[in-house]
Amino acid sequence: KMLRRVLCTVLFIGALPSLAEVSQGHISVVLLGATGDLAKKYLWQGLFQLYMDQVSSGHSFTFHGAALTALEPGQRLMFDVLKKLACPPDESPNRCAVLKDQFLKLSQYHQLKTAENYTVLNREIETLLRQEGLKEAGRIFYFSVPPFAYTEIAHHINSSCRPPPGAWLRVVLEKPFGHDLESAQQLAAELTSFFREEEMYRVDHYLGKQAVAHILPFRDQNRQFLDPIWNRHHVERVEIVLKETVDAKGRTSFYEQYGVIRDVLQNHLTEALMFLTMELPANVSRAQEILQCKLQAFQSLRGLEKNSAVLGQYQAYASQVQEELQKAQDYISTTPTFAGVLIHSDNLRWEGVPFLLTSGKALDERVGYVRVLFKNRAYCTQSETLRDAVHSQCKAKQIIFYIGHGALNTPAVLVSRNLFKPVMPKGSWREAVGQSDLHIFGQPLSDYYVYSPVKERDAYSVLISNIYHGRKDFFITTENLLASWGFWTPLLDSISHQPLRLYPGGVENQHLLDFEMVSGEVAFTLAEPVELLNPNRLMPSNYRTIQSKFRRSPLVSAWSEDLISQLASDIEKTASRTVARSGQFHLALSGGSSPVILFQRLARHHYAFPWKHTHVWLVDERCVPLTDTESNFFSLHNHLLQSVRVPYFNVHPMPVHLNQRLCVEEDRGTELYAKEIMALVANASFDLVLLGVGTDGHTASLFPQSENGLEGAQTVVLTESPVKPHQRMSLSLPLINKARQVFVLVLGKGKHDITTLLSRVGHEPRKWPVSGVSPSSGQLVWYVDYEALLG
Repeated sequence: KMLRRVLCTVLFIGALPSLAEVSQGHISVVLLGATGDLAKKYLWQGLFQLYMDQVSSGHSFTFHGAALTALEPGQRLMFDVLKKLACPPDESPNRCAVLKDQFLKLSQYHQLKTAENYTVLNREIETLLRQEGLKEAGRIFYFSVPPFAYTEIAHHINSSCRPPPGAWLRVVLEKPFGHDLESAQQLAAELTSFFREEEMYRVDHYLGKQAVAHILPFRDQNRQFLDPIWNRHHVERVEIVLKETVDAKGRTSFYEQYGVIRDVLQNHLTEALMFLTMELPANVSRAQEILQCKLQAFQSLRGLEKNSAVLGQYQAYASQVQEELQKAQDYISTTPTFAGVLIHSDNLRWEGVPFLLTSGKALDERVGYVRVLFKNRAYCTQSETLRDAVHSQCKAKQIIFYIGHGALNTPAVLVSRNLFKPVMPKGSWREAVGQSDLHIFGQPLSDYYVYSPVKERDAYSVLISNIYHGRKDFFITTENLLASWGFWTPLLDSISHQPLRLYPGGVENQHLLDFEMVSGEVAFTLAEPVELLNPNRLMPSNYRTIQSKFRRSPLVSAWSEDLISQLASDIEKTASRTVARSGQFHLALSGGSSPVILFQRLARHHYAFPWKHTHVWLVDERCVPLTDTESNFFSLHNHLLQSVRVPYFNVHPMPVHLNQRLCVEEDRGTELYAKEIMALVANASFDLVLLGVGTDGHTASLFPQSENGLEGAQTVVLTESPVKPHQRMSLSLPLINKARQVFVLVLGKGKHDITTLLSRVGHEPRKWPVSGVSPSSGQLVWYVDYEALLG
């Protein structure tokens, strides 16, 4: 019998203790896409490494290569790859030859194209095991195929190729796992209809890179040193970088769909970020605890905006796309091949620490690293040349997880000698001996404790071993995948038409891609050189702010980014003048999506704003608990209040939640708010009210075809919205019109029709409530962006 002959041969060379001890059962590995590039380069070698490592573990194996190619040509292609498999240098030639021979005998090719093909494969596995008298331990299906094929293959496996009860199933999936949150949710829903969460192993091969895989063990084994300094008080910044010298030639069909952020930052670099920022569980060997801590770290990340990123594209990319995808000569690609992104975490440990994620093609070197740079509070009076690295507190202090390539050309962990001597596992990492003349980040290698792996292993070999051992913490769960896409998708949407910095590629880039952090945003250090500008690109920065009239009131109009900047400045000036005059500033703010970017702008750029003397009121509120994400106060708190120093007693949320119920008239929430306004706001005249406009002409929560709040003595009213949540609380139109100043903010193409309509109609608040905004003794100013104004 084939399997028994293989076992006996391996026994003969001393690889197994005895045939009787092969009792843990049989594992069938099915590699789908067995003749593809990934399989040829990495996967077959990884499976062979697994066989060499586990041949004496007590499991027996068979390896089934599968593809759409017919049997004979497929067999030929697959075995051409298998014959080139190599053993590690430390493996004896005799043992290597025997194991390679047996691996080939245990491998066979199948054409898997139809449902019947899967049924036949299942029957062959069952027949083999019955003949050999072996119990099935489990099956591994490795999907080295495009994601569009996942659903059909998953259906076939679930229908006719599952192992019997008592044996496990592990399905291995390769990225991309969608291109945004919606597509990732759709693919995840399709897969979870066939497989349980514990059966799916989504691969990010960076989690198999030895330096990345060692971040958590390093943090765990060095808790005594890191606990006091692994926080915002000691860490200056963190850089997570993957640079490539190659371009996208030959891969532009993939790259046009994904770009550098989806290809590298959303997965590889984000996973490294999670390993750095997550709280360490008490036991780092418990996969479920690690996955839960990663999810919590995701939830602490501050949302990304357009100005959180700088983007570039190497000059030859457009012509490569035109040639490979047969695009017209005037085709302009907006796909970034370089990105630098600034990320912040809002948890207490990392608040204020910048995390820079950077990747690109056609750069000056191929290198990957994670660099944690610590603050240096020391001043050294004596010359640095008189001190050794261990005792010099003025030299840079850093920890570097060196992923590979670059100057070192090997995975490594480097710790500045003036920080601490790290604890490293002796069996798998060794300290570098001898001092090299290399410099890493401007310092000689002798300034660091340097450790490299005892045995370098390919990332796929590491991951395939973890699949075999069922180590889920090395893979991406559905929950973590969707959290990652939820974090990145808003940025991807906001930059889809953002201008790209063109760069020549390689060493000629010089300083073109250097960028800097300013007030929580990033920008290129150098202005764009004229010779690299594309004359066909007409961008918002080509326009100046327009100032004129709208509905007989002052109008400020610009592209949205410039408009928000102007509005924030105008609010600050108003606040400062009012505080100088009366000692306090009463500001009433609307909810909805439009003010969010204004709130963020005020929080991150206006440090002279007199928050200490400002009272913040709500123009309107949805009848939901204030902790609900639908709440206007929740949004205001998240995007503004938690980032500025407004005295607690100066914040006035609307009392929509009283007596454990929402917006019930008998609870008199409107009366309470009205009394609070009367008690604190002189003459009930707010210094400034910020309003928005709905596509139906509503403002605050005053809606068309409803007289509630449009006239009369009542200053705070309950209203009904046509969309959920229906119940609202709102300031009335007469109260709004008592304000000293009213600013109305209108953003986006979706508001173009109502903006056009409002420019033509008169005072008709029952039809269009915003048309009734007309401060009796104050000023009304409209802030309308070009998209809303001009469409």
